[in-house]
Amino acid sequence: MTQPLNISFLGLGVMGSQMARHLGAAGHHLTVYNRTTARAEAWVAAHPGLASRVAANPAEAASGADAVITCVGNDDDLADVVLGPNGAFSTLRRGGLFIDHTTVSARIARQIAVEGRDKEVLCVDAPVTGGQSGAEAGTLSIMCGGSGPAVEAARPILAAYAKRVVHVGKSGAGQTAKMANQMCIAGTIAGLSEAIRFAQTAHLDLDKVFEAISGGAAQSWQMDNRFHTMAADEFDFGFAVDWMRKDLGLAIDEARGLGASVPVTALVDQFYADVQALGGARQDTSALIRRLPKRGGPKRTDA
Repeated sequence: MTQPLNISFLGLGVMGSQMARHLGAAGHHLTVYNRTTARAEAWVAAHPGLASRVAANPAEAASGADAVITCVGNDDDLADVVLGPNGAFSTLRRGGLFIDHTTVSARIARQIAVEGRDKEVLCVDAPVTGGQSGAEAGTLSIMCGGSGPAVEAARPILAAYAKRVVHVGKSGAGQTAKMANQMCIAGTIAGLSEAIRFAQTAHLDLDKVFEAISGGAAQSWQMDNRFHTMAADEFDFGFAVDWMRKDLGLAIDEARGLGASVPVTALVDQFYADVQALGGARQDTSALIRRLPKRGGPKRTDA
């Protein structure tokens, strides 16, 4: 185990609460903060002995910390807890480490890195993939942007809840890589949705279809984990449609600035807007299949 550090974790949502748990279990001296204080207090009560204190604000949390880790909602939330009047950078010591796990724009990641450089703080933008189950199991994959020394300083900490840590490039590169990740997921779910509805309309045995295609080139994590639940109209698995739309919006904006063409991403984003209109905003991203109607086709006589 790495030497215990004074670590402050800001943001105890679905993902952050699990990452903080792993840090405390690894023996680090943990301070926690959440915008809703009751949630932080409930987390401490549910995990006795893992945190030494609940901070009143990000500045208090960062005071005396070796490292500050954030996992909040969006660009504005991140700017507030890091750069605001009571933000973490107002008290984080020189030479300290800042790691952000929020999925945000590359622009805010680069802005924070510039502010950190002026304060001699090592900054890593480190969005994650692996979902709630990966956070719970401590098997997340993390894509990092930042300097070499910053990422190397972060690795022993990230090892508490990650199975893979990849240094993608300079500040902001981690966020850009996460956008590519979300584009891949969205496109895969869109194709899987159409394939399932197609097979249902053809009156195929879905178990047999899965057996036939899941071992070949069509195989994916989404197929392995969501094929049967999508077919059964089960969509309660953690990562909400609202969050996917946020992420795809970031990707589309970044692509526009880069001059990159992302027509499939833009189309699937609109498909997700249809799901929101159907009341699926808080359902798992696999709810994309809901926009495709179930139709009864002619009975197959050749199977």
